Amino acid sequence: MDRRDFLQRSAVGVMALALPKQPVFLKDVPMGVVVHSYASRWNSKTESQKYPGFTNALELIDHCKSIGAGGVQTVVKDWSADFAKKVRDEREKTGLYLEGSIGLPKNAGQVAAFEQEVINAKEAGATVLRTVCSTGRRYENYHSPEDWQTLKKNALASLQLAEPVLRKHKVRLAVENHKDWRADELVGILKQINSEWIGVTIDFGNNLALLEDPMLLVETLAPYAFTTHVKDMGVEEYPDGFLLSEVPLGYGILDLPKMVAICKKYNPAVTFNLEMITRDPLEIPCRKEAYWTTFGGIPKTEMDRTLRLVKQHSYKAGLPRFAQLPAEERLAAEEKNILSCLSYSSNKLGLK
Repeated sequence: MDRRDFLQRSAVGVMALALPKQPVFLKDVPMGVVVHSYASRWNSKTESQKYPGFTNALELIDHCKSIGAGGVQTVVKDWSADFAKKVRDEREKTGLYLEGSIGLPKNAGQVAAFEQEVINAKEAGATVLRTVCSTGRRYENYHSPEDWQTLKKNALASLQLAEPVLRKHKVRLAVENHKDWRADELVGILKQINSEWIGVTIDFGNNLALLEDPMLLVETLAPYAFTTHVKDMGVEEYPDGFLLSEVPLGYGILDLPKMVAICKKYNPAVTFNLEMITRDPLEIPCRKEAYWTTFGGIPKTEMDRTLRLVKQHSYKAGLPRFAQLPAEERLAAEEKNILSCLSYSSNKLGLK
């Protein structure tokens, strides 16, 4: 049995063994919400009666319960043991599932702090911990092949430091394709680590920014998926390439029902978490030579295919912009988008 088969067959069992107090979710669970969906409201300084800012995970859990979400994925950094117990109690009271978002240790000196975060997250009832290997977008943060090779080397080292901690505490870590890894590259890292405790957070839309076909991405990563970031994407032409935005589910170009079905096929216990970031469009400058610096070996036909897709499916009336709105209107737009997505997930994706 290879690693892919093992992950697929053991996903449910690992969840149950790792967290006996946490119910095993196989189906009919409402979509969860990623904390980044509340980019404006999280730690908001805006005085708002209708959309008060969330200052911690407890407030996020309570709100997500009130709007019909099935769970939350939130940052666990700097939690105390006492706060982790409060989160556990709130999670148990609401019945929501909990996933953590955690950073990786960069060196041996950071392993102890990483382990404490893992312990706190497990105490709170987190079923999986999402992580990233880079803090920025590949085409913006890495300016030479050497820069990118250094990132790959450091990512592998960090995951190797994290793996014994995850194995010890029986907690699963899910690496996101964070506008950094193309699918085959992320699979390559996983194969080098070769651990049942390290898998993938599939972000459905991120790799459009890397000129990768979204369905191919899901098909490639689904066998390794522990959790997901569900989003739909709108596109629009611009001179240097294309613009890319998260848009309410069902309004973009992704075949979400098929993507969800593929993920469920490989892991019936996989969770689906909404990441609807209400923001201005991102520029994907794929017509500029600087964009291609770290993409050695990827044919320019990938760009041609993506730009044809953009031309055929450009967002009607143009992608929405939010930066210039008054703060209260941005908060209102954010909540409206999230509620729209949860409704779609219930009515069209069967996540209810």
